Amino acid sequence: VCVCVCVFSVPQPVKILFWPLQKLRILEGLSATGLRSVRYAREIPNIKEIVANDLSADAAQLIQRNIDHNQCQDVVKSSCSDVGLLMYQNREPGTHFDVVDLDPYGSPASFLDPAVQSIAEGGLLCVTATDNGVLCGSHFDAAYGKYGSVPVKGHFMHEMALRVLLSCIQSNANRHHRYIVPMLSLSIDFYVRVFVKVFTGKAKVKAAASQASMIYKCPHCLSFHLQPLARKVQKGNSVSYAEVRGPVVSPNCDECGTHYHIGGPIWNGPLHNVEFVKNVFDYLQKNKSNYNTAARMEGMLAMASEELADAPLYYVVNKLCGVLHTLTPNLFAVKSALMSLGYDTSLTHCNADGIKTNAPPSAVWDIIRTWASMSHVRTPEPGSPNEKILAKPVSKTPSFILRDDAYPISQRSGLLRFQTNPQRNWGPQSRAKRQRDGGEDLPSKRERLQGRRKQENKKDDAHYKRFPCKRHQQGLCFYSADECRYNHDQTELKMQSTTKSHSDDSQAAEGSSHQS
Repeated sequence: VCVCVCVFSVPQPVKILFWPLQKLRILEGLSATGLRSVRYAREIPNIKEIVANDLSADAAQLIQRNIDHNQCQDVVKSSCSDVGLLMYQNREPGTHFDVVDLDPYGSPASFLDPAVQSIAEGGLLCVTATDNGVLCGSHFDAAYGKYGSVPVKGHFMHEMALRVLLSCIQSNANRHHRYIVPMLSLSIDFYVRVFVKVFTGKAKVKAAASQASMIYKCPHCLSFHLQPLARKVQKGNSVSYAEVRGPVVSPNCDECGTHYHIGGPIWNGPLHNVEFVKNVFDYLQKNKSNYNTAARMEGMLAMASEELADAPLYYVVNKLCGVLHTLTPNLFAVKSALMSLGYDTSLTHCNADGIKTNAPPSAVWDIIRTWASMSHVRTPEPGSPNEKILAKPVSKTPSFILRDDAYPISQRSGLLRFQTNPQRNWGPQSRAKRQRDGGEDLPSKRERLQGRRKQENKKDDAHYKRFPCKRHQQGLCFYSADECRYNHDQTELKMQSTTKSHSDDSQAAEGSSHQS
């Protein structure tokens, strides 16, 4: 909840390339200052109503001030309510929202059940999650409690976060005979943001198990395998779903012999609707002047449209080469090698060094083994996993000759795909709280607390004088008795030791007499 006092003005409406036919009803569930709701009102046509809600009474007053300041009273309505209760109150037909936007501080998990019920048929659900530490696998126990899934921590963690969140939304929708269709799913800076459409259909809900997978990941060689929870069985026009046979892996990794880590379930379907992404990209190209971050949005949308839809997760080339302690090849040389073996491949917006491919782990490691044989590699220890990796023969030799089609259009066009942080201290800030008297900003707080524990644990000179100077005993100390932190006087130390031993003996004797 943000209760800072600020009033802003939103520019005049921008030119819209396309718009919905019916008038929309929009809910911004955690609005804070109302900025996003006011922008919706000023920039999107055919709006029936926008509800800008926040639980804080101070925030609701600020929202109303910003609505009045921007003259949006006819469209935007401020609300001070619990967002979950508000969505439950609008779950009946005729009261549904066409768009629900949830952007909480931390996890959105507690809002997903009312959200999938309060949204209209085919409506757009926009969800942000900023608890990447949980979604990426650093706290898998907390992730299971919040999202009902165990994320596996690894090089593909940012896409893992997206797929865990989509799996949770799908699970909440399925309980009410509804299902989701992801339109756009992005990992951006320190958070993830997904846009999904929600539909109703019992037949599609039955397919949900086939869109969820468990994941087996090798902690040493970073190979991974996905195990769907159901398989599609089609006989003529009849479609049904059956149990799968598994597991898809042996107890030990085929490449290095290490035990697998197991996680899931995660969403295994496409992250984006390519047609939708291209429509947004085309609109953005015709309206670049309206957005200060148009260059970055252009690059991310282009990369999202180029990603393989049927290849969940990705490999990071320098991580794979780091397993064998060998040099890292050119990213596009690895792409060319995969393509020379007949596999599809693409880059990913989640990682600048990531490669998505439908090649099995054995083919990926054939490429890394071939590259290692062409460059310097550290000799592995006998019996180590690395020795097993290098000893395995290459089934088909790849070609590292660079191909023109290995370079994506977004890269050849010079689009901004991965930008550096725009300013210092860029990242998730502390939870908003009341600061009526100004308060201390984060950089000042960090500077004040820098080295606090070291100062608290700092010992005075008398503490060190209790110990002899070992360099003085060896005749190597360059300091005088007064300058040295430690004690040069051996007689004094012996007296202290004798006094301490007498004190310990008297305490022991006194204790034994008490026991008698």
